[in-house]
Formats: sequence, structure tokens, C-alpha cells
Amino acid sequence: RMWHSEDQCDIIDKHTQSGLDLVEKYVKFVKERTEIEQNYAKQLRNLSKKYSPKRGSKEEQECRFSNHQAFLDILNEMNDYAGQRELIAENMMINICIELTKYLQELKQERKMHLSEVKKAQQYLEGTYKHLDNSKKRFEREWREAEKAAQYAEKTDQDLNATKADVEKAKQQAHMRTHIAEECKNDYASQLQKYNKEQNQFYFTDMPLIFNRLQDMDERRIKKLAQGYILFADTERHVMPIIGKCLEGITRAGTNVNERNDSVVLIEQHKSGFERPGDVEFEDYSQGINRASSDSSLSTPKGPLELLGRNKNKTFRLFNKKSKSVDSEGFTHLPPEQRRKRLQQKIDDISKELQKEMDQSEALGKMKDVYEKNPQMGDPASLAPQITQTAQNMERLRGELNKYESWLAEAGGRGDSIRYSTHSLNNNGAHNPNRSTCMFPGAISEDTDSSQAIYSEFDDEFEEEELAAPIGQCTALYSFPGSSEGTISMQEGEVLSVVEEDKGDGWTRVRRNNGDEGYIPTSYATITLNK
Repeated sequence: RMWHSEDQCDIIDKHTQSGLDLVEKYVKFVKERTEIEQNYAKQLRNLSKKYSPKRGSKEEQECRFSNHQAFLDILNEMNDYAGQRELIAENMMINICIELTKYLQELKQERKMHLSEVKKAQQYLEGTYKHLDNSKKRFEREWREAEKAAQYAEKTDQDLNATKADVEKAKQQAHMRTHIAEECKNDYASQLQKYNKEQNQFYFTDMPLIFNRLQDMDERRIKKLAQGYILFADTERHVMPIIGKCLEGITRAGTNVNERNDSVVLIEQHKSGFERPGDVEFEDYSQGINRASSDSSLSTPKGPLELLGRNKNKTFRLFNKKSKSVDSEGFTHLPPEQRRKRLQQKIDDISKELQKEMDQSEALGKMKDVYEKNPQMGDPASLAPQITQTAQNMERLRGELNKYESWLAEAGGRGDSIRYSTHSLNNNGAHNPNRSTCMFPGAISEDTDSSQAIYSEFDDEFEEEELAAPIGQCTALYSFPGSSEGTISMQEGEVLSVVEEDKGDGWTRVRRNNGDEGYIPTSYATITLNK
């Protein structure tokens, strides 16, 4: 058996110690892994923060483009991915490092206790053996003395010169030595029996029990270590679905990039709405003064020099460095298209403020009625200043709204048959009979979504077109003069048929019962479309 040799005890001692050392090595390994994960997550967060656009910066404004927004989405996903790496590090530290460190301390205490029991049993057996050895040596010594005493008594008895008293004395001495030797013999036998019993107890009961406990301890250590190995993989496997979603989000960000839409957004953002210059007139000096110049001026476009004299601060500004714009109230310093957008934005802001004031006025009116019916709840006269102030605010906002809407109508009509319509985008300058406006220089030549609004001329034979079926009705909120070409006048409260809905340019095409058609500002009417 293994425990029959003390060398085997040393082997078990070394084996259990190597097992504890392995647990300690694994704990150190996991700790270093968690540090790597934490540093990796920290670097990912720093990267995401470094390349994220600052609030209000130019990069944040460019997020309206899908490729910029996709990059921002990737940074957000990487930030979430870093959070999962931190979660891996945290779970490994709590579930593996801390648990195994605590368990390792318990194993060391248990091993120390078992080895102490082994040492105590060995010391007790060694003490019993020493008693046995001492009794054996004493028995051997006394037996030799007894033999000598017996031989001396026999010799004295055969000696003729010895007296009877000498013979008796020698016999008594031999008898005493023999008796002492017998007692030592009995003590030796007793000690031998006791040692054999203790030895059997040591080798067949005590040591197997201790070794079984050490074996059980070592098997529990191996099982716990194996669980730590599995937990190492499970910790990362548990966050794999979320990491997969982060990677799917990155893939989705790349899929959502729309290069055509980005071009359209750029065009809509920077198109100016300036008229394109007409053909340069041929001036034939050999024929003298050109006859019927007044007639030809009606059909022949003006040359670039005349356009330069008239629009030099508008058209040619596109090709030069922009000068500092003056923020005038009507945005007249902006190109037509940009001016229209700013005016529309201003109208929307004023409309929101007006709606808030109207809601507040309605609430104050209801509160006043409650106070009048229940005077104990409050004095109706105390609401008069607020009601007056709200009414003044509403009047002021309506005035501003009418002012900006008139400017918007002016910017949309321009008095020269230019307005917003829906056509396919084309920046190559090719002839298109349905429009005569330019978006912005340097744009690529592509046909984009036909729902984009650009400046265009009204068809001269607009009234001769086939009448389209109405798609809804509208009720005029305000009166509109309809002085620009292509527009139609209306009175407050008038009901008209909607022929063409607003395409994003702020104009809606309507028709009267008598067949008159034209465009009105969308914000001047309440529109209800057919389902």
C-alpha cells in the first residue's frame, strides 16, 4: 500500500502542494486577463470619445449625411462593445479570482490540518517504538545477568572449598536475577503487543483515514479548478449575444449608408436658386443699329455682362470666397433657395410660439370662467394682466407670421414666374424645358429622386393642361392676394380643392369650382387629404 513507506507520504505532500500552486497560478492568469480586458475596454472608450464629434461642432452638423451618421453609430456600438469587455473583466474577477482565492485559503488550512494529524500519528508511533526498544534492551541485559548468576551458583555448588552459606547466597542471587529477567521479559512482551497494536492502528486505520481526507480534498480542488476553467469560457460566452448585436449594429450602419441620398442632401443644403444665364446675343456691327431691338429683347436672353451688372453680387459669389453675411431680418443677403429655407424655418418657429400662446390664452380663459363660477377659488380680475399680455403676444406673433409668410411668398414667386416645383435633380446644365434654375456649381451629374424640389418656371400653357382629379380640400386661414404668376388669390374661410400636395417647397396647388387653378402657401390653409 502507498502508506507503507514514509517516502509515499512525501509524495502525497508534494502532490497536494503542487495542486495548490496550480490553483494559485490560474488565479494569477485570470487576474492578468482581466487587466487586459479592462485596458482594452478603456482604450476602446478613449477611441470612441476621441473621434466622436463635439456638441455644436461642424462634424456634428455633418451627421445629416448617412456616411457621417454611420461612423457615429459605429462609435456608439464600439462604446457598447467596450462595456461588454468591462463586464467580462468584472465577472471573471468576482466569479473566478475572488472565489478561487478564498477557496485556496480554505484548502491550505485543511491541508495543514491533515498533515499535522499525520505528523502527530507518526510521533506517537515512534514514541511507542522507543518504549518497546527500551524494554527489549533491558530484558536482554537482565537475562544475561541471570545467566551469569545461575552459572556462578552452579560453579559455587560444585566447589568443595565453598561453604554452605556461600552456596545458598549464590543460589539466592541467581534466583533473584532470574525473577528480574522474567519481569523484563513480561514487560517486553507487553510493550511489543502494544506497539504492534499501535502500528496496525497507524497503518490500517489512522493513515488511510488521513490519506482519504487528503484525497477528497485534492479531488475537490481539481473539481473546483475545472469549474473555474469552464466559467472562464462561460463568462465570455454569456456576452457573445450582446457583442453580436454590437457587430450587427456596425454592419447595419454600413448598410444604411446611402450615397445617392447624401448627394441629394448636399444639393438641397447648398443650392442657391439663382437663374442660369441665357445665351450671349450676337451683335452684328456690320448691319449698324439692330432693328427691332425691342422685339428681340423679348425673346433673346440678356448676355452675361448684363447679368453681371444686375446680379454680380449674387451669381458670381458662388465661385468666389464668401464674404461675411449680414444677418438681416428678411434674409435678403442669402441666395433665393437658402433664403426660402430660413424663412420657412422662421415661420415654423413663430407658428410654434403662436400655438403656445394660443394654448395659454385658452387655459387662462377656462381658468377665468372657473373663477367667475367659483369666486372662492380665485379672483378673475387677477388674470387680466396675463390675458392682456397673452393677447399682445399673439397679435405680435401673428404680425410677424404674416410678415415672414409674405416674404416667403415673395421669395417663392419672385415676380418673374419662378417658384418651387417637383422635378428630378440634374446638375449638368443640360437643357430642361421644365426648369431654368441652377442648384450649385461643381455638383456631379446624376438623376436623383424626383421628389426633390428645385426652382422651375411655370408652364405658359398651365391653364390648358388637363384637369387633375382633386386629392383633398383646404380651408383658407388667411387671405392671400395671389399677385405672383402661377399663384391664385383666396379669401379667409374660402374652401378650395387640393390638386397637388406640398412637395416640401411650402406651396400647395389648389382649384376653385370654376376651374381656376394656382398655388397658395401651405401655411395659409388647413389641408385635409382624401384617404
